[in-house]
Amino acid sequence: MTAFRLNLIKHCASLRVTESPKPIGLLSFHLNPPSFVDARIIKTGFDPNTYHSNFQLQNLLKRGEVSRARQVFEQMPQKNTFSVNLMISSYVNCGSLSKARELLDSMVERTAVTWTILIGGYSQAGQYRGAFKLYAEMHRWGTEPDYVTFATLLSGCSNMDATKEVVQVHSHIIKLGYHSTLMVCNSLVDSYCKSHCLDFAFRLFEEMPERDAITFNALITGYSKDGLNAVAIKLFAEMQNLGYMPSEFTFAAVLCAGIGLDDIVLGQQIHGSVIKTNFIGNVFVGNALLDFYSKHDYVVEARKLFYEMPELDCVSYNIIISSYVWNGQFKEALGFFRKLQFTKNDRKQFPFATLLSIAANTMNINVGRQIHSQAIAATADSESQVGNSLVDMYGKCGKFTEARRIFASMADRSTVSWTALISAYVQKGLHEDGLELYNEMRRENISPDQATFASILRASANLASLSLGKQLHSSVITLGFICNVFPASALLDMYAKCGSMKDALQTFQEMPKRNVVCWNALISAYAQNGDGKGTLRSFEWMVQSGFAPDSVSFLSALVACSHCGLVEEGLHYFNSLMHNSNIVPKREHYAAMVDVLCRSGRFHEAEKLMAGMPFEPDEIMWSSVLNSCRIHKNQELAERAANRLFNMAELRDAAAYVNMSNIYAETGEWESLREVKKAMRERGVRKVTAYSWVEIKHKIHVFTVNNNSHPESGKIMSKIDELAKEMEKEGYKADPSCALHNEDEDRKLESLKYHSERLAIAFALISTPEGSPIVVMKNLRACTDCHAAIKVITKIVGREITVRDSSRFHHFRDGLCSCGDFW
Repeated sequence: MTAFRLNLIKHCASLRVTESPKPIGLLSFHLNPPSFVDARIIKTGFDPNTYHSNFQLQNLLKRGEVSRARQVFEQMPQKNTFSVNLMISSYVNCGSLSKARELLDSMVERTAVTWTILIGGYSQAGQYRGAFKLYAEMHRWGTEPDYVTFATLLSGCSNMDATKEVVQVHSHIIKLGYHSTLMVCNSLVDSYCKSHCLDFAFRLFEEMPERDAITFNALITGYSKDGLNAVAIKLFAEMQNLGYMPSEFTFAAVLCAGIGLDDIVLGQQIHGSVIKTNFIGNVFVGNALLDFYSKHDYVVEARKLFYEMPELDCVSYNIIISSYVWNGQFKEALGFFRKLQFTKNDRKQFPFATLLSIAANTMNINVGRQIHSQAIAATADSESQVGNSLVDMYGKCGKFTEARRIFASMADRSTVSWTALISAYVQKGLHEDGLELYNEMRRENISPDQATFASILRASANLASLSLGKQLHSSVITLGFICNVFPASALLDMYAKCGSMKDALQTFQEMPKRNVVCWNALISAYAQNGDGKGTLRSFEWMVQSGFAPDSVSFLSALVACSHCGLVEEGLHYFNSLMHNSNIVPKREHYAAMVDVLCRSGRFHEAEKLMAGMPFEPDEIMWSSVLNSCRIHKNQELAERAANRLFNMAELRDAAAYVNMSNIYAETGEWESLREVKKAMRERGVRKVTAYSWVEIKHKIHVFTVNNNSHPESGKIMSKIDELAKEMEKEGYKADPSCALHNEDEDRKLESLKYHSERLAIAFALISTPEGSPIVVMKNLRACTDCHAAIKVITKIVGREITVRDSSRFHHFRDGLCSCGDFW
């Protein structure tokens, strides 16, 4: 190095950075040259041309003209490290990592700064494996990292799979002597927390010679995200005792822990601390408080805080809108959305996914399409979360063509996307389509999650496919979801709906963790299977275990009381519900109680209850009255109930007309019957075709009344005739009133033999080993004659036969039924 350059560097090193220099006169400048040199000249190796080009590059890149900057870069006669670092940094900032990598590969001289810039690009893009690979290459290249390199590399570790890499980097940090550098240690604590290695994070925290508020924030956040909320709160208290000032990140983490602990008092105390420390004006902290109140269903408090916040952003609106949606206050949520539209917030960040859930839950396709249009206008429809919500909305509104089209157009069909479409099919009763889509999902090597299993197990339950349910049970175990309460509860429900209470109980007993959802699944299982005592026993067991029953728990208890004629017990649970300040009785609770009273013939009390309800009786309630009137021969009330039903704007099906026809047929009022059938035709409602199905060797076989299309039809009819002879010997006499046709007696009795459930039972008897149980499903309520006939059949064949109709399960054995003939 020449003496001139050496002296110049020494001179530059001695200069102090001062405020902007005062203007110097031209003469003064020449006589007394200033004692400063532009640092960029030193960086460019004192080449004026390179300095000038780098200055041009910086100006172009500041204006965002990357293409022009690249042209200037390519035309530079002499480039240096600073020039290349500028271009690499610009490509990283605009997300062009491949171009940045190309430039790095073209460099002969690479400094730690060069490597660190590109490592930071991969970390910011969430490509932590790419960042670590680049770090390993840097190590092989022989460039020694500095503390900024380590902090930058570790900033991208937010994945559980990165634990191995973080440990390796930790060893390098110790080897190079950066284990005492606060910035590096904070990054390590944060990385261990994000990798869910809290033991390593805490050990490092304990060994750190120096800590600051960032250290505490990283560990508090790690604990709260891993559900160790009490530990997070304890650490926050320690932080305060040591005199460290909390930041907005501290408050956000502690409020998250408060949500996990379901501790509203703690949240209110944190709110007080936020005010005292002057963070109430910080929008990040304000949003954390909003989220806390909304997730505790404190909508009034959330709304008050929202209007008190000095600054609002799109996140603020998203939280308050989600709060109202979560509480079912859709009108208010849409009102806030209208306010959001008049703000200057980025429309792409609007909560379209949440708003689409309103349309999905209310099945309002018009609202859904309006929100879809706005998402397209904001170019938000390409976002994966919005795409998934669109599939869900169109599917739940029954518009499967649109749902399929959006699903097919999605660039990244994740597990959530597949599950949204599967659950829509299952919810609409298209169980086979849901199962086919699940199989397609597995062929695409997409792993199901707990939500997928919850939906597909529901399909299996409704199809009563026990073999499929057991296959899915195996998959739940293999994929490690058996400890999750939602798939476990869905499994319990599936076994119960397939009539296998033994497997349902075993599933419940094997659950490592239980919550209200699990208990409700057990209570509901007993209720569906007509075991009133089991239902109420489970309800009380749940309370004794420290779980507060919710609206679902009470509904299952009331349904069980209805099925088993437990009127006094039903009144007890209904009164308990009415006096429970935490639960508002819903329409379905009143409907269940009306059914309890009507089934026992207490019509006066039922009418009194309906008159005092906070809403008008609906189709379900009047149908319940009509069904019970037929059983108890109360024709006067039956006609009033039928008139109410006939005058409704919409009816689900023709059940009301069929029931009234049956009542008139039983009393021989054929003219009245013809009038009802005429009214039924004029309205355009059709009687639902009765069908039954049975699963034999993993295949579902469906039967309809008097249908002989089954390949084994001849053998089935022979078995029916054989059973008829044996049944007659046992004293069985067919009930002609169940045929209810204006026909001769012989034809009525003959038609009863070929009801769909009897055809299914006959086929099962000739297709399965002797002594094995039979499970048959029916879409409508079984008639009293079939009920009596199946009791006799079990006595003849010595088998247990389970029939699940639209109302409940009937477990037949040795000539008796579990319902005790009350159904």
